[in-house]
Amino acid sequence: MPASISKEVDSGHMVRPLSYQKTSPPPYINDVSKNKHAQNEVMYPVMKESTFFQEDENKERGNWSGKLDFFLSCVGYAVGIGNVWRFPYLCYRNGGGAFLVPYLLALLLCGVPLFFMEVALGQFASAGAIEIWKIAPLFKGVGYGTVVVTGVLCIYYNIIIAWVLFYFVMSLTRIPEVPWSSCGNSWNTDACRNYTIPKSENMTSSSLSIVYKSSTEEFWERYILDLSDGISEPDGVRWQMVLALIAAWLIVIACVWKGVKSSGKVVYFTATFPYLVLVILLIRSAILPGAGNGIYFYLRPDFKHLKNFKVWGEAFIQIFYSLGPGWGGLITMSSYNRFKNNCFRDAMIVPLINSGTSIFAGFVVFSILGFMAEEAGVDVKDVAKQGFCPTC
Repeated sequence: MPASISKEVDSGHMVRPLSYQKTSPPPYINDVSKNKHAQNEVMYPVMKESTFFQEDENKERGNWSGKLDFFLSCVGYAVGIGNVWRFPYLCYRNGGGAFLVPYLLALLLCGVPLFFMEVALGQFASAGAIEIWKIAPLFKGVGYGTVVVTGVLCIYYNIIIAWVLFYFVMSLTRIPEVPWSSCGNSWNTDACRNYTIPKSENMTSSSLSIVYKSSTEEFWERYILDLSDGISEPDGVRWQMVLALIAAWLIVIACVWKGVKSSGKVVYFTATFPYLVLVILLIRSAILPGAGNGIYFYLRPDFKHLKNFKVWGEAFIQIFYSLGPGWGGLITMSSYNRFKNNCFRDAMIVPLINSGTSIFAGFVVFSILGFMAEEAGVDVKDVAKQGFCPTC
């Protein structure tokens, strides 16, 4: 008789015993514990050490096809736009290098423990963000709440993906220069300039008010977003953005079409390719004039900010925002792990990769900002304030 996996709920406690009949074990089991001191002892399987698995341990829900599937999914889940722009922006605003003190404390005191708790809980119960609350039915509403909030966040992030796709297509329409590098386009105004605008160049008086804008800013506001004068004056549908948004959703659907079997393969590209891009951008930006000034501005410590409780609050918020505990994603992904997966190792490594990526991305962002400040003849802080941060 084949091996059976049973899961019971008894007195509000989740129990997941694994029992195997004393016949030949399934092919994916290497050994079975031989300790039989107790009559009702459960014998847990020891899986073969292999990068990819041939069979699913959980026949009903399925499992990740390989060890790296879950690990890279967690890396992709944690690392995102919050690392690339939000963290460097918070560093700049809260004392530069001094911000790393509360940030790293938040990582050790909250980030790692909560990450490990959710991963271990999901792996033990093999249940998603809603079903997991059978351990405490009174709080089942928390599960539904996390699913709703995560759904809203997915819609929000798909808008950002649509923007990225729009920019990518537009960058291919005019080679070697990109459309937002110069004025003179159909969407530009007379106030357009081909560089970052110093404050001294803006003219304001009782009879005349001229506020210059860079070509990149006008491309963003007048072409990508096609902003109207206000929410009370809608200006039709931007069909290019509609197509980009449809494409973004089709990409997401294709990635999750077969559950963890398909998404587990996609992350081999989506979780690793951004690091290649960051390395290329850092090498290119580091040799630009003014890059050193931007990096110095990024890391320059100003410890007086540590007296402000708001700085500590933003450090803890960044950890929660980036690692993603409490959103249900970690529980759901870990629920597809095999029962004996080393989730402790994953929970220690992923938060470190996440925070390391944040710090590394800061060098990329601020070396570019330093170059922009050098070109415009202004301080780095003036360029940084003009930046757009959709997650700040």
